Amino acid sequence: MSALNHLEHQSVQQAAAAAGLQEYLSFRLGDEEYGIDILRVQEIRSYEAPTRIAGAPAEVLGVLNLRGVIVPIADLRVRFGCEARFDTATVIVVLNIGGCVTGAVVDSVSDVVGLSPSQIRPTPGFSNAVDASHITGIAELRAGEQERLLILLDIERLMRIVSPAAEECLA
Repeated sequence: MSALNHLEHQSVQQAAAAAGLQEYLSFRLGDEEYGIDILRVQEIRSYEAPTRIAGAPAEVLGVLNLRGVIVPIADLRVRFGCEARFDTATVIVVLNIGGCVTGAVVDSVSDVVGLSPSQIRPTPGFSNAVDASHITGIAELRAGEQERLLILLDIERLMRIVSPAAEECLA
């Protein structure tokens, strides 16, 4: 699976902007659904095992060579305390953050969701025991009678925590 080509991506962005929407890529980690700004997504790839780097934290799986670029790969499932299982739905979301390319392993990708500001609620207050600094809001999505919540992430902040390479790019 690959990302939209450049012209398709621009067309979708223009339509969303005209409608006052911001677009998010939605994906699953365990039983929860998350969203990240689509502008940070470079491509979506099926999972392939990265080359492990000795001494890396558990959430950093290693690196991949993507068309000549060495990309650090972080497992967001490990970061969020979910069981890391690999199946046919497991994907790597390749991100471009501050000019650096990094990858995030997720259980599956759902779709691209256009959200209006009225659909996004502020992050609830948590005690100091919960670090919610990487959560930008909670979106309420309705389809008929069904409601689902989408936890919106600040992927730049999250990848600074997870991937030392992303930290260097954003410094």
